[in-house]
Formats: sequence, structure tokens, C-alpha cells
Amino acid sequence: MEPTDFDVIVLGGGCAGLSAALFAAIEGLRVLVAERERWVGGTSAVAAGALWIPNTHLAADAGDSPEQAALYLRHATGGQAPARLLERFLALGPRAVRTLADHSEVRLRAFAHHPDYLSELPGATARGRVLECLPFDGRELGDDFARVRPPIPEFTVLGGMMVDRIDIGHLLNMTRSWASLSHAVRLVLRHARDRLSHPRGTRLVMGNALIGRLLLSLRRRNVPVWTETAVLALSGDGDAVTGVTVLRNGEVRTLSARRGVVLAGGGFNDHPTWRARLIPKAVRHTPRPGTSGGELLQHALALGARIARPPGSAAHWAPVSVHPRRDGSMAVFPHLVFDRAKPGTVVVNARGRRFLNESLTYHQFGECMLQADADGGANTAAWLVADRRAVLRYGLGSVRPGARGLRRAVREGYIVEGESVTALAARLGLPAVALQETVERMNAFARTGVDLEFQRGTTAYQRNLGDPTVQPNPTLGPLDRPPFYAVRLEPGDIAATAGLATDEHARVLRGDTPIPGLFAVGNDMQSAMGSAYPGPGINLGQAVVFAYAAAQALAGQSIAEEMTTA
Repeated sequence: MEPTDFDVIVLGGGCAGLSAALFAAIEGLRVLVAERERWVGGTSAVAAGALWIPNTHLAADAGDSPEQAALYLRHATGGQAPARLLERFLALGPRAVRTLADHSEVRLRAFAHHPDYLSELPGATARGRVLECLPFDGRELGDDFARVRPPIPEFTVLGGMMVDRIDIGHLLNMTRSWASLSHAVRLVLRHARDRLSHPRGTRLVMGNALIGRLLLSLRRRNVPVWTETAVLALSGDGDAVTGVTVLRNGEVRTLSARRGVVLAGGGFNDHPTWRARLIPKAVRHTPRPGTSGGELLQHALALGARIARPPGSAAHWAPVSVHPRRDGSMAVFPHLVFDRAKPGTVVVNARGRRFLNESLTYHQFGECMLQADADGGANTAAWLVADRRAVLRYGLGSVRPGARGLRRAVREGYIVEGESVTALAARLGLPAVALQETVERMNAFARTGVDLEFQRGTTAYQRNLGDPTVQPNPTLGPLDRPPFYAVRLEPGDIAATAGLATDEHARVLRGDTPIPGLFAVGNDMQSAMGSAYPGPGINLGQAVVFAYAAAQALAGQSIAEEMTTA
């Protein structure tokens, strides 16, 4: 018989939920994780897995400071973020990361070089704040490996082999370097062995590695993780939440949580009513796995909680391209770093004109798509255009570098091909003269390295998206090698910024007062950054830090500290 009494029940098995459960278990609390889906990981499992957390012990030599990070966030959020949440995020981040390092199987490292997204602002840095998870051997999970949500197929090669930024560099360089060739051969041989006994590769990287390491950490602390468990109701004693009612294996069960319940269901984005209310109609697709159903938010709202929406966007955006897979499912490819800011590319709207700086952050890119251009026209459908040299070197959408899969993508209509710029314009239905003039201007900018229209490649972050071998501007190169290719872009949503109003301990608020026993983390919680997107991994960074805050409060430490210092 499975137990029904716990100290803490965490609802949701993504990064936020697993982290909250792990931190609570580290504090000695008896914890249960209940996940609605058959897999654990949610959106976190298919994401890049980076965490933006300043001033950790992993980057002690980066020259950062709490004051510098706070200065950056003040400018990045424009003063429109909840101040107490920002302060708490900065204060607890280093402690959360140290706790993971000392008491779990989660192994992180700081990127050697990764500028903050808004690198032109005061307080920004080029290194130390972005953390990534070390690769993980999924075989350590045993049967639980099958419970980790697989990555999207477009982010794997050879039928399920995951690769990270280091692997990609070696794969692209393996014909020019013995070290890269050796690395690539080891990857392929490992994957070939894996496929003899597993449906996909067991070497996990990025978000899959993070989820795998969290799951292993919970296993080693004997924390049960129930999948395919639907939450029917939150139960309570007066105003306090003291447990949940769930449907598991066809049976309704009532579970008690002596310390509290943590909501970590992934946010509102897939809830029909909230999506219609908070997401523009032009946003039709998402690369997320569709696990953000918002049911937990509805349960909290019934208890008097409220949704806090920042002054700007209620979600974070990215340009995406869409095409059907061979199995009939729909692939939604997020254009984050690989193509849109590389030399030999340009993005145009239905008029054949540029309307943005292609090397902006993907969230800013999405914001530009959702805004009318200077002539009042819509940019929600745009085209990323590249010449053959760029496609061969960098890929285009789900077509990988080396143009692997290009011919099939053209046959299926995902990629449009033209022997000349004017021929491409005709096939796209764009004004040929306008597109030709746009390409000619881009070629002139490539020669000088200066984008006189939108200042592409003028910040450290933007230049980091380019190709360092191309000078004087690593994001600019001529489009002069036919054939020419284009992929259709539209805005997609990748995370929520609106969520349940909480205090700095992740306690859900009714008015300005915490609802006893109810916490929210991850995308179920309002963003501490408002609607801003200051750096890669800002969502997972907040997920981990406020999971730590919730666990501290559940263990009584944070509240006791407040009472002591009051």
C-alpha cells in the first residue's frame, strides 16, 4: 500500500517541482512528487537546460558581485519587476547552487563565455552567470530512464543521440581536427551501443541531463515520484492547504501534507481560457511539449489566489518554424542561436523588407514580430533568407549544418528554394524588387561590417551569436552564393511570465497575505523578472532558486530567520 501522509507534496515533475522536492528532502522532510504526465521533465526536459544564477561558487573568479548583478537586473527589468522577489533571487541563488553541489547528484559548471542577453546595459557580464548541467549517463536511472521526457527529435542526430554545444563544435570540426574526430567517434560508438538495448541514446545533455540528475538525486533519497497522477482538488483545514485529492491508477486518493503543497505545474500557457486572455492570437505554435495546462492555477484561484501579470508580455517568445514530421506529428523548431544571426542571412516581412535586428535575443525577436512595423503592417509571418554558403555552414531551421536533410525539406515545402533572389521572391510571394534591394543592402553592410538599418552585431551578446571567423562583424556576411533559401518564421511562446502572485518565500498570496500551506514555483509562480528576459536560463534559474526558497520556508528556516531579524 502506497503511503498517504507526507510533510510536503509537490505537484509537477519539471525542473521546478523536482528541485523543490529535492531541497525539501535535503531538509529532512518526507516528500512526494505527483506528476500528471507519463514522463517527468515537462518543458525543462526539452530545453537547453541552462540556469542564469549570478555569483555562485562555480564562477568565483568571474569578477561579478551581488551589487553588479542587482544593477544589471534593475536596468534589464526597467524597474517593473517585484523588488522583493529580485532581492530574494539574488540572495538565495548562490546558496541553492551550493546545496545542489554538496547534497545531490546535480553537477553544474559555469559557461566559460556567455554574455548576458542585454550585454549593453550597466552591470552586464560576459561570463559566470550562466550555468549548464554536465552530461549525465541515463543508465544510472535504471528503469526510471524511460520516465525522462525525450528531447524533441530536431535536437538529436542519428535517431536519438543528444548533442550539446561542445559536441556540435567537434562534429563540425571533425574533418579538420584529430581531437574533434576522436570526440565524434566516441559519441557515435557510445550511441550505437546504446541503441542495442535502449530506444534512444542514454548520454543525456542539456535539459535532459538536468532532469536526469534531479531524478537520480530523489531516488537516492527515497522520494517517491508518481507519474500519471491527476490532481482533483486541494484540501484544507479552514484557510490552510493541508493536502490534495488525486486520481491514480483509476483510484481517487486523499493525501495529507503536514507542511504544505507546492504547485509546479508549468504555468498557464496551454489552458484554453488563460491562453486566449493572455497570449496574442497570432501566436499559434510553441516548441513546448504542451504540459502547461494551468489546472493547478485554477485550484489556487478557487482559494482566493490571483494571477499577477507584468506590465509587458505575459509570456516569453521565440521565432519558430513549423513542419510535419514523418510520423504525422508537428515539429515546432525554435530559432534560438543557430541560424538567424549568422553571416549570409536576413529576415524580411511580407513586404520583402527588414523590420528588426536579427541578432536580438529570441524574446526581443518575438516582441518585434508581434508589433506592427513602421508602415503599420504585421510582421507575425516573416522569412529567414540565406544563401547556399550559409545553409551549408550553419544550417537553416531543422536543416542541420552541412545541409543534411535540405533536399527533403525543399520537397516537403519547409524550405523554399530559388536559383536567384528574384526567383525566390516569386516563390515566396514577395515583391521581387524589395527583396533584391534588401539583399543588396545587406551585402553592402557585410563589406563594411556596419548595419546602418538595425545595428546588427553591435553588442557582445549579438556578436556571440555570429561566426567569430567572419570579420569585421561576425553576424554579417554577403548573400551571394545561389541557390537561395528561405524558411517561414512566426512567433511562438516558450514560457510564462504571468503566474500566481507569491511572496519572496514562494508562498501563494490571497490579497497580500500568504495562503497557509500553499506554495508556487516555476511557471506557476509570477516571474521575478517581470516581463524581461535578462539571460539564458532565466526561467530555470528562477525555478531552482525559488524551489530552494519554498523548501526553506517549508522547513521553517526562512520564516524563523525573518522573525529573528524583525
